[in-house]
Amino acid sequence: MTSDAPWTVLRRFTDARIGLGRAGSALPIREVLRFSMAHAQARDAVTRPLDWAPIEETLAALKLETVRIESAAGDRDTYLRRPDLGRRLSPEARGRLAAMAGPSPDLLILVADGLSSTGVGANAAAVIAALLPLARSSGWSMAPVLLASQGRVALGDDAGELLGARAALVLIGERPGLSSPDSLGAYLTWGPRAGRKDGERNCISNIRRGGLSAEEAAFKAHWLLREAFRRQITGVHLKDESNRQLEGGEGVRAVAKD
Repeated sequence: MTSDAPWTVLRRFTDARIGLGRAGSALPIREVLRFSMAHAQARDAVTRPLDWAPIEETLAALKLETVRIESAAGDRDTYLRRPDLGRRLSPEARGRLAAMAGPSPDLLILVADGLSSTGVGANAAAVIAALLPLARSSGWSMAPVLLASQGRVALGDDAGELLGARAALVLIGERPGLSSPDSLGAYLTWGPRAGRKDGERNCISNIRRGGLSAEEAAFKAHWLLREAFRRQITGVHLKDESNRQLEGGEGVRAVAKD
């Protein structure tokens, strides 16, 4: 058995950089190059503009209406320097949503580019596709899906309040790590309104290939939303106990059945 053998076994269970080895007093060149590639992928995830067209096409095939909006940040540089502006609708977006006034929906889904366009492009449509049959089986009315550029999590509060939604689900690109530039987060808020705190919402994170699958994330989101509608709470007062049903794959089979 070579000295590297124990690390080879452990690498099967983690994406973390372990057992990198040495070349004299430095890292082997292959590890330096891998690190440089991972760093470049993380930077690209943050800065690359999101192509909304494939997401729109997928949601249209699911018979879901979509509306593009933007935050008050305006551009990427402003978004990164002014997180507060990413939490508020632009005047144009506010007018667009005000023109949509109608019956208050049970659920608003907002997809925001966040800090990883890669994560949104790879996972958002799949999560919505897996959640949709569960939401319809629960009888929830839904607003058009909002596709938000330069958006932060709290943008769902601003939009949800304007549309009178009972609950908001924000799917957003998570801050990329050096082994996960493609991660999506899901944030659920009961009674969305401007000024909500992070402790008033539930989070499902690490939705990606190699992390939480779209089907598992949809099951968890449906469980939390169902409890939110029943108990009229989210956040620290609503504990996620969906794992009890996910054990043994029961939750994923339920998604497939519905």
